[in-house]
Amino acid sequence: MENIHFHNLTVTKEQRQELNGHKPAIIWLTGMSGSGKSTIANILDQYLHKCGAHTYILDGDNIRSGLNKNLGFSDDDRKENIRRISEVAKLFADSGTIVITAFISPFIEDRQIARDILSKDFDFIEVYVEADLATCEDRDPKGLYKKARAGQIKNFTGIDSPYEAPINPEIVLKTSELKPEIAAETLFTYLRSCNILTNVTPVTDFI
Repeated sequence: MENIHFHNLTVTKEQRQELNGHKPAIIWLTGMSGSGKSTIANILDQYLHKCGAHTYILDGDNIRSGLNKNLGFSDDDRKENIRRISEVAKLFADSGTIVITAFISPFIEDRQIARDILSKDFDFIEVYVEADLATCEDRDPKGLYKKARAGQIKNFTGIDSPYEAPINPEIVLKTSELKPEIAAETLFTYLRSCNILTNVTPVTDFI
């Protein structure tokens, strides 16, 4: 835009990394409702906090209750939802934070938008939280599948709107088989292998 000028900050990404003891990163959890995204995100966040890491969770319901409360669930609104989330995650990552996002983000194209926005400057880790529809529907922690089956919710992912599984995610967590604690620990181990947690020392017990 003609009259908007981006301001470069004096404190660098490298200086924030040195202070924090870890690199900034975006951990993008995607999967159907009930797959375990929010549960895994919270367990991982809790453990990283114990280890002294700077983290923050961006969760779908929380974002839609504020920043994105004016968006619905049409394809266009879902795309804008992901774009806004990505821009917010970019600001958090620029502050040196490890950002853990938990969104259904059902479309490959929309997740690619997030990757394009974020991966230029930060580690972007797409995590496919994989659980089959039957498992998710059996869990149904919010009663959403029941409402969708009854026609009370339209464009519900897995029922009358598709979920497009990631083609080449950085990591897959099969939560039909893994307990949430094991899935979160697996993700923590992956982060260490990527040298994101450069000076983060694990505490004795995962949770």
